[in-house]
Amino acid sequence: MATPTTWWLLPVLLVTFPYCCCSSPGPPTPPSNLECCRPCNQTDCSDIKCIWDPKPHPDIPTIYTLHWKPENEEEEPVTYGNSSDGFIRRENFESHGELRVWVQAQNQNSSVKSQEIVIHTQHIIKPPPPTITSGDGDPLEIHWSTICGKLEFNVGVCDIRYRTENDQNWIWTDYNLSSSYGVTEPQPSTVYVFQVRCKCDPSLISDWTPDFRIKSAESSPVGEVDAWWDCGLLLSNSDCFLNWKNLSISQARGYILGYEITVFYINGTKRLINVSTDNPSSLCVYDERKWRLISSLKDVSSVSVSAYNALGATKPSHLSRQRPGKEATEPKIYLEMNEKNLTVSWNPSSKVSDSIKQYVVQYKECLPGSGSDWIKVDNKQTRVFFKGPFKKYTSYQVLLFAVSNLNEISQLATATGYSVQGVPSKVPSFKVSDLGRTEVTLVWEPVPCSNQRGVILYYEIGLNMQGDPKHISVPVRNINVTSGTTCKLKALSPGQAYTVWIRAVTAAGPSEKVNTTFKTNHQEDYAFVAPIVVIVLLVIIIALISFILCVFHGARKECPLLPQCLYEKVPDPSNSQIFKQMKRQINEPLTWMRGPLYEPYPTISVLEVVEIKSKVFDPDMMKKENGCHLMDCQDDQQEDPTRENSDSTDSRYGRKEYSKMVDSDEERNDCWSSSEEEQSTSGYEKHFMPSPLEIMVE
Repeated sequence: MATPTTWWLLPVLLVTFPYCCCSSPGPPTPPSNLECCRPCNQTDCSDIKCIWDPKPHPDIPTIYTLHWKPENEEEEPVTYGNSSDGFIRRENFESHGELRVWVQAQNQNSSVKSQEIVIHTQHIIKPPPPTITSGDGDPLEIHWSTICGKLEFNVGVCDIRYRTENDQNWIWTDYNLSSSYGVTEPQPSTVYVFQVRCKCDPSLISDWTPDFRIKSAESSPVGEVDAWWDCGLLLSNSDCFLNWKNLSISQARGYILGYEITVFYINGTKRLINVSTDNPSSLCVYDERKWRLISSLKDVSSVSVSAYNALGATKPSHLSRQRPGKEATEPKIYLEMNEKNLTVSWNPSSKVSDSIKQYVVQYKECLPGSGSDWIKVDNKQTRVFFKGPFKKYTSYQVLLFAVSNLNEISQLATATGYSVQGVPSKVPSFKVSDLGRTEVTLVWEPVPCSNQRGVILYYEIGLNMQGDPKHISVPVRNINVTSGTTCKLKALSPGQAYTVWIRAVTAAGPSEKVNTTFKTNHQEDYAFVAPIVVIVLLVIIIALISFILCVFHGARKECPLLPQCLYEKVPDPSNSQIFKQMKRQINEPLTWMRGPLYEPYPTISVLEVVEIKSKVFDPDMMKKENGCHLMDCQDDQQEDPTRENSDSTDSRYGRKEYSKMVDSDEERNDCWSSSEEEQSTSGYEKHFMPSPLEIMVE
């Protein structure tokens, strides 16, 4: 245990312990890579500049000093510089002599020096970079000059390097002895960047010149415009748009003035659309190196697109209209997607691989007109890569197309991808469509793609009884998104109230539930049968009433409730040609001088003549039987039954009955018939055939 007399020794030990137990850092690290030169301006070369790589200790300060002396002298002039360079002034050395140069590093412990170098003051001259005086685009060539002549040196060799403006890799050319350089077969209308450095003889090589840019001459564009369709899911005539990309610099070979679009219609007509790059019309929009034609493409069979500049135009790229059709069962596409990139791969189709000229992979956002891009590859490639960014919780539809050797387009497969998935929104609509005693049919509206926020794996449906003390909601069915939007629940209890819910499920979790309630029927619903039964009974009752009324109406009279087609047809004398001619004769007095009346194909009834006893000719007998004189009887008959029926018409045919028609006054005066004979004589015979009395008189 320490005594009070030893407490004062503790601070001393704490201070001296690190120095006793730890080793000293020692001398500094010697500098390395010492180089010296005489940089020149446009007039002369003065001081010598030396540079080196210092290696100081991080915790101990180090001082660097530059030392030199002529080759045959013992003096050691010293100059103090910073940690990495120092200067030897012009008055301290001769213009044509040698110097020994080194650097010394010193800290609190000791000092060290670098390796000595011997330099010739005339050979370490470093001229300034040459000056590029001019450049031509056609041919692509540059010219430069140096100050070697002013320094009384010979011109040495030069190095040239160049690249295109969009390329970071330099192309080098060493040991060029001339003061110009030209590029053979440059890319047309392309900006090139040049740098040159030279050295005098003898001297060090100069630094590189600043970038010198020059644009090569224009030429006619080459290749084809990359065009593709952007269609909706239904592929209808009204929701397809034409998109195309700018030509690359190597293809454009100059400033593209515009694009010429030829639209071919199904009826054989065509339309020419010219799109200027300086002043696009209202039919087109431009965004991110892509063009979009927003005019209607209804009834279009194909289009062709070509780009043109001041010297020519590209070959038209022909694009047939994509037609709706079923997707092929193969190939299947696979997606690898995040916020930065999208990789699409597929298995080649074994059935149509020989007829496929190229594949086209396209992605687009769910909402029409949003972000979209496509890549065309040959039929041997089965993998493409798209660079993002891709939005979170946004549906991207990826489509794989095949272009045949005949330029026919067919859709092979589709897939949906998300860079990041989230919980979907709730189902927009959920209701009962059909309700029975022990079953119910449910229908819902799927979550729209803009609100899905992830790939919908399935829709989950749950059911629980109302009034159940446990009130536990149990999922009863998972409906795949490809199985439709209806579901039938069976084995329910009759007359029971239920609560049913639905929610969409993605990889990130389920959505909010949407509830609806219903109550099953106590008995099967036959309400729809009752109207049919009532209608059938009414038809039967009406038919029976009609039949009874017709029976009691009379055998000879028509029934107004029965159709007229059930009655026997009676010839209509008004249609006779004789009657028509007689009517004209009556109206025209001179027509009696014309020829006899003629009716083609007349129908004549057969009349059987029966001889009657002499009482027919007995006026008294006739008067007795009839109760009236023949003439009076005739008048009475005319006033009674004939008048009764004179105003009536045949309801079946809209004409008068034959019994009411009188041919002439002669017949009216020769009335002799009895009631018995009138009953046995038909109306047609009575009016159109001679009577038995007339035959007997003759």
